[in-house]
Amino acid sequence: MLKLRLSRGGTKKRPVYKVVVADSRFARDGRFIEKVGFFNPLLPKEKKERVGLEAERIKYWLGQGAQPTTRVARILGENELMPMPANGNNPNKAVPKKERNKKEENNKEAPKEEAPKEEAAPAAEAPKEEVPKEEAAPAAEAPKEEVPKEEAPKEEAAPAEEKK
Repeated sequence: MLKLRLSRGGTKKRPVYKVVVADSRFARDGRFIEKVGFFNPLLPKEKKERVGLEAERIKYWLGQGAQPTTRVARILGENELMPMPANGNNPNKAVPKKERNKKEENNKEAPKEEAPKEEAAPAAEAPKEEVPKEEAAPAAEAPKEEVPKEEAPKEEAAPAEEKK
């Protein structure tokens, strides 16, 4: 399977990445088919020199079935070469785990108390507004036919109780 991925270069603690098209079985920094861009994470996001992409070649490889990795998909989305991926936004990631768990517990307790109240209100409103008049008429006819059947045994049962 073809992948659009980052291949690391540069020196120790000073990474510079090439955006390459490679077979997924090849090593990260190993053999690749074509270099289609570069990425320098050390530069600020505002600088043009941070990312360089060959848009035509990337579109070609995407058309050939190459799948971008999550990081490359985000880079391509920022440069409007493909839609932004939906996942990847975790605002709680920097919060220590103990504090995050406390917040989650507090958030879980509060909605549980409010949720039944909110659910009860729509349930109470639903029978009042159930169906438009056109649909209500056939529905009303069907229960009328069933109601006498149910009432008949009740009436027969009532005199039997009175006889005792």
